[in-house]
Amino acid sequence: MDFTDIIKSRRSIRRYQDMAIPQKDLDDVLTCARLAPTAINIQPWLIGCITDKALLQQLAETADHGKFIRGAAACFVVFCEKDQKYYLEDGCAATMNIIYACAAKGISTCWVAGDKKAYVDDVRKMFNVPEQYTLVSMVPAGYPEEQPKKTKKSLEEVTFHNMYKP
Repeated sequence: MDFTDIIKSRRSIRRYQDMAIPQKDLDDVLTCARLAPTAINIQPWLIGCITDKALLQQLAETADHGKFIRGAAACFVVFCEKDQKYYLEDGCAATMNIIYACAAKGISTCWVAGDKKAYVDDVRKMFNVPEQYTLVSMVPAGYPEEQPKKTKKSLEEVTFHNMYKP
């Protein structure tokens, strides 16, 4: 499958099969995350992969809009050094690499917000991440149990060339 086909077909999935993801695939996804573009090549991140069911349950209970994390085979957590000027952009780039690397392997995901959420410090402490880091995102992952066909806005509705004309 062409990479653009992966982008075009990917959808956020919140229900997963009860099936483990092979460790080699998880490690490959983590490798893709660490290779994300980053401002001035600072690489301000710590990226975790949570597979322990008790920790996934605890994470689901902590996240206000991530209750479905409990059913995932894994959840990637992206933290970045909060004092770095472009921590959010860098962390989002790593998050997208996780999402696309998973999609390329037939693993479904759903981005769960981290930055600016009330549970940022709770999640950081849950995984013993040092205080200089802040949570950017959580990405539960697993083999899909659903296949939503949610439609997207048309190209014409959301793009323009050279100058926007209302």
